[in-house]
Amino acid sequence: MMEREKTLALFDFDGTIARKDTLFEIIKYICGTRKFYIGVCALSPYFFLYLCKILSSAKLKERVLMHFFRGMSIDTFNRHCCQFAKEIIPSLIRKDALEMINKLKAQKADIAIVTASAENWVAPWCNDLNATCIGTRLEVKNGCITGKIEGNNCNGLEKVNRIKGVFNLLIYNKILAFGDTYNDLPMLHLATSSYYRFFSN
Repeated sequence: MMEREKTLALFDFDGTIARKDTLFEIIKYICGTRKFYIGVCALSPYFFLYLCKILSSAKLKERVLMHFFRGMSIDTFNRHCCQFAKEIIPSLIRKDALEMINKLKAQKADIAIVTASAENWVAPWCNDLNATCIGTRLEVKNGCITGKIEGNNCNGLEKVNRIKGVFNLLIYNKILAFGDTYNDLPMLHLATSSYYRFFSN
C-alpha cells in the first residue's frame, strides 16, 4: 500500500494572511485609537532610528511593547488577546488566504502560522483553525509583561530555527511556504514550493 504524501504548509501572518500589522491593531484595541497615536508620536525617534537601520525591528518592537503594555498583568493581557482574536482578527483575514488554509486542511496537510507577532493574540485564532502557532514570545516577570521579547524575535532566520524546533521536516514530502516580505525569505527558501505575495483579497 502506497504511503500517503505528507504536506506541511507554513504561513506568515501579518501582511500575508492578515491585511494589516496586528501589533498596531491590538494596541488600538486595548489602549484606544487616541492613546495609540499619542504613543506613536512619542515613539517617533525610535521609528526614525529603525528607518535609518540603526535600530533593529526586535528592539523597535520592544520599545513599542514597553510603552503600551509594560506592567500589565499577563492574565489581563491574554484576556484582551483572546477577545481581539475573536472580535477583530476575522475582519483582517484575506479571504483567499483562509480559503487556501481550509483547502490544505481538507487535504490533511499540517498547517503552521509562523509570525513575528506575539503568540498571545495569534495563537487563539490558530487554535480555532487547528493550526500550529509559532510566534514571538513576550517576557513575563512577577505576572506582568515587561515589554521585552523572550528569546529572539520570530523573524528572518529565527522563523526557520523555530520551525525546525517544532517539526521534523524529514517526514514531509512537500513543504509549502507563503510570505510577503524579505524577512520571510529564509522560510520560503526552506520550502519545496514557495509563494511570495500570493494572496490579494
